[in-house]
Amino acid sequence: MNTGPKAPLGVRLRRWFFVSVLAFAAAGALAFGVDFLIFRIRLAGNWNPYGSVVVDHYYAVGEKSGKTEFIFDPPQAQPCSHSLFPQSGYQPCWYLSRHPEQRTNV
Repeated sequence: MNTGPKAPLGVRLRRWFFVSVLAFAAAGALAFGVDFLIFRIRLAGNWNPYGSVVVDHYYAVGEKSGKTEFIFDPPQAQPCSHSLFPQSGYQPCWYLSRHPEQRTNV
């Protein structure tokens, strides 16, 4: 049973790459959709969809001499969302707890 000639290697590699990229994008979209759905269910049921993490914020001001001056703000509790991806304009709590220092370059 011969099904015909095989496609050239370049065509097969291109097809494999396209299918891989499409599968990766679909998996990402599915993960975001499930995370969004779970967040909205928690929000509708008032099951603690938001949290807060204490964050240290500072400004890095570049001076004319090439040095950098740091201006530190007092630690503040920053609201966050209990989700895998950012939801409702808030960073995820897992991300803020792993990055408690936030720098703003001026």
